[in-house]
Amino acid sequence: MHSTPTVLSFSRASWLLLALVCALHAVLGASLGLSVDEAHYALYAIHLDWSYFDHPPLVGWVQWPLVALDAPTWLLRLVPELLWLGTALLVHGLAERLQARAAPSAQAGQAGFWAIAALALAPLLHVLGIGLLPDTLLAFWSAALVWLTLDLMDDHAVRRPGVWLALGVLLGLAGLSKYTAIFAALAVALCLLQAHGLAVLRSPWPWLAVAVALLLVLPVAVWNHANHWISFTYQAQHGAGGGWQATQVLRFALVQALAYGPLLLWGWAGARRTHAPNLRLFFAIPFLVMAVLSGGGTSLPHWTAPAWVALAPFAGVALASTWQLGRRRRVLALVVAQGLVSAILLGLMLTAGQPFVTNSTGQGNSAQPSNPFADLYGWEQAGATARALAAQHGLHSVAVQNWTLASRLGWYARPLPVHVLEDRFDQFDLWAGDLPAGGDTLLVDWSQLAYSVPLGDHGFAACTLLATQDAQRLGATIATFRFYACRNWFGQPQPRLQGAS
Repeated sequence: MHSTPTVLSFSRASWLLLALVCALHAVLGASLGLSVDEAHYALYAIHLDWSYFDHPPLVGWVQWPLVALDAPTWLLRLVPELLWLGTALLVHGLAERLQARAAPSAQAGQAGFWAIAALALAPLLHVLGIGLLPDTLLAFWSAALVWLTLDLMDDHAVRRPGVWLALGVLLGLAGLSKYTAIFAALAVALCLLQAHGLAVLRSPWPWLAVAVALLLVLPVAVWNHANHWISFTYQAQHGAGGGWQATQVLRFALVQALAYGPLLLWGWAGARRTHAPNLRLFFAIPFLVMAVLSGGGTSLPHWTAPAWVALAPFAGVALASTWQLGRRRRVLALVVAQGLVSAILLGLMLTAGQPFVTNSTGQGNSAQPSNPFADLYGWEQAGATARALAAQHGLHSVAVQNWTLASRLGWYARPLPVHVLEDRFDQFDLWAGDLPAGGDTLLVDWSQLAYSVPLGDHGFAACTLLATQDAQRLGATIATFRFYACRNWFGQPQPRLQGAS
């Protein structure tokens, strides 16, 4: 008599939570400019190719139709929003399946609700729901791979070629999203070997899955072969990092705790209750690899997002069990704490750091601290100004002195090519090449990462300041753009940050 209302309330709560999060993402997506990475991957869609210097191509391919139609930013952001929603639905369904295995008599809907809540209260996962990154794609494929792996651990499903074919497609799409998909593939293999032993390798269907996956990722190999394997060389060097330090790993662990929160980590205990604890490998393998890499200073917080998503269904099972056992104060305390952290992060994004970060218009290497949230404002207007000034002064390209400044101008000042004036090979060298000796360009400087104007042997013969433009948010100036007409490039760049010795 009393169970039905509870079941219905949890089902309604799940849909209400999804609707609230999607609405929040839509509001933020329409209010924020493209981030560094978002603009970079949007440029993939303009420069369609089989692959790219730093990532496989799918992140560009999926948004090509909207980019080709010159869709506004808010419409482009429907892609990550739909991927976030699809990921949440997969996680919800997985949590319900796992709870049915662990406690068949448990009330339906609770594990699914708590799995979605754990996702929604992880601050960093909102960033992937607003901006399209390779990790947004890989998080979705990871949840789908956990689903199919759970299917294939069953003795009946393992004999069905259709499931193996679907597995191959998912592995291939994951590989087209990000190179770290290899960790998910390894988790799939280990889980299935544990479930069925080496006998599974005598069936032709696993090899069909491998063949399909390799066929789908073939464009990446073809492109790299034609470009001297530069992606793999770059990733190997990037992953190696610098000198390994244990303090970097501790910092990594602290950032991960803040970025994703303890509710998702609850899933580690939840996996023991599901009769499928080996599925934790989808979390453990990538997380441990990233933790080790962090010792060299090369692991970014969002790289582990697919791993945390794979843990979310187990978090749902564990949190539902804890709730049913009456230990609700502990869960509610964590919900409130993570909710506050998420609200603060999203609020700071919306206000460009105000009221906590104010009067910061300079770069971080000077006495004026940098504002990380200023990154999301002012670039569209700067791109329009760059186009207008370039046309007025007969300049046919834009230049910056750091590659992180290139993507927003490449997007908002298009079709002007962007040259990066630093001795570093990256994707912009493939798209625009080096600024030729004797060349003229429009140099753009941004106060949050300000460089000295390059003149002389390592710069230009002359640079003339054409205009300055403030980026503002809620009435406060958060950064300043400076535009220079620079003539006669001598080459041999040595960019120098303002204020650096």
